[in-house]
Amino acid sequence: MRWKLGTAAYKRVPSRDAAMDPDLETPDPAAEKTPDGGGGGAGAGAGPSWRRSLPHVCVATVTSFLFGYHTGVVNEPLESISADLGFAGNTLAEGLVVSICLGGAFVGCLFSGSVADGIGRRRAFQLSTLPMIVGAALSALTNSLEGMLFGRLLVGAGMGLGPPVASLYITEVSPPSVRGMYGSFVQIATCLGILFSLLVGTPVKDIDRWWRVCFWVSAVPAVLQAIAMEFCVESPQWLYKCGRTNEAEMQFEKLLGPLHVKSAMAELSRSERGDDGESVKFSELFYGRHFNVVFIGTTLFALQQLSGINSVFYFSSTVFRSVGVPSSLANICMGIANLLGSIIAMLLMDKLGRKMLLVGSFFFMAFSMGLQAIGANRHLGSASVYLSVGGILL
Repeated sequence: MRWKLGTAAYKRVPSRDAAMDPDLETPDPAAEKTPDGGGGGAGAGAGPSWRRSLPHVCVATVTSFLFGYHTGVVNEPLESISADLGFAGNTLAEGLVVSICLGGAFVGCLFSGSVADGIGRRRAFQLSTLPMIVGAALSALTNSLEGMLFGRLLVGAGMGLGPPVASLYITEVSPPSVRGMYGSFVQIATCLGILFSLLVGTPVKDIDRWWRVCFWVSAVPAVLQAIAMEFCVESPQWLYKCGRTNEAEMQFEKLLGPLHVKSAMAELSRSERGDDGESVKFSELFYGRHFNVVFIGTTLFALQQLSGINSVFYFSSTVFRSVGVPSSLANICMGIANLLGSIIAMLLMDKLGRKMLLVGSFFFMAFSMGLQAIGANRHLGSASVYLSVGGILL
């Protein structure tokens, strides 16, 4: 048998392997009428309750919130930071303060997969918070450019390590019916982090050395996540791969309810048997059908980044001020626009599908960048400002 998640229940679909998969039997019909302990009184026939896994998913997305926060934290305060630390007017130093985070993130993401597989998802989360806490403290306390750069580099390492683990963890602990929606929480948390950093940075012009407070604020959610992870479940997939089957069953019971443990373990067992039957070498990622997957996935990410969106989040205050637009107002509008896009994606993810959303979003990005290109024509007068700013927000 193979399992298909329907709107009302896990349904049995006949297959040629029915006689070979005795573990994939349906739950007892009598048991399907028993209320699910996951809340809301949903029966097993209605599928696993989303309420059980939601707290664990929310804790995991804190790392994405921190990623967004550290992406925008130097946007508004950059001018004050450069003045206080003695490199005002040095555009190279200002660029390094912004971009060195990405260098640290590059190093962190190189090791995120091996760390998550080696020590587990929960410990990987906790490990990722350590450089973000230390780096934020160094950035807040430093009186030199070198100290700021080192602190930002450490923060970047945590930013690179945490979010990939978050995406993996959320996929592994989410019920199939809401997996797409929960996956979009990563982007929503990132947008909230960016928006929050822009709000926190607003008083920087009025309060002396407020930029130090901006860095201290980021340490709070990192500490809270490190503590909260002690109370979250470990990934059942990781436990199963480590041979800790009983613990995997216990985690599934916490996530899905006792009535869905058997079916979840059977599906996991079948998935692992399929993985074991075909080992893939690292070199095979660069040719054949595996290359197609890697190429498409990385190209989608690259095209998104090449749109220049990160530069917008890093330097929007400077850009908006240069055209006479109040930076604080424009930054808030930008953060809200980014958040709204993510919320729309969350609501449509499991209805329209991933491909349609990708095609639509990239088309809309192309249209928006076209408006900015037209706005670069100074002969349009004040209309060029509206086109440029409007294109950025879109």
